[in-house]
Amino acid sequence: MRLRLAWAAALAVSLASVGAQAHHSMAMFDNQKKVTVSGTVTEFQWTNPHAYIQMISKDASGKDVEWSMEMGAPMYLYARGWRPSSLKAGAKVSITVHPLRNGMPGGVVLEVIGADGKPIGKPA
Repeated sequence: MRLRLAWAAALAVSLASVGAQAHHSMAMFDNQKKVTVSGTVTEFQWTNPHAYIQMISKDASGKDVEWSMEMGAPMYLYARGWRPSSLKAGAKVSITVHPLRNGMPGGVVLEVIGADGKPIGKPA
């Protein structure tokens, strides 16, 4: 009986730690600011618990800067018209985000506009 309780406790602790690592607060993003970045998609990661867009953009001096844009969970994105094939490496896009508070090149995605000027998916 004690062995079963020990296994159950170990399982509960391990599952709790996975959940804690998988989710985070949105406090890292400055929801009072919006930034629009244009560039080329290098990767669209359709993964749980969040999808990501990796993109290369030019800074003011013309230097390449890699941006990491966080999105919602795939099940929510799917309901908003997104699909795993919605973005391909090499696609030219403009992405509006709430930027990271620490000033690093990243943010949480609000809207993605394709090279044709049309939104991809529905805005957040």
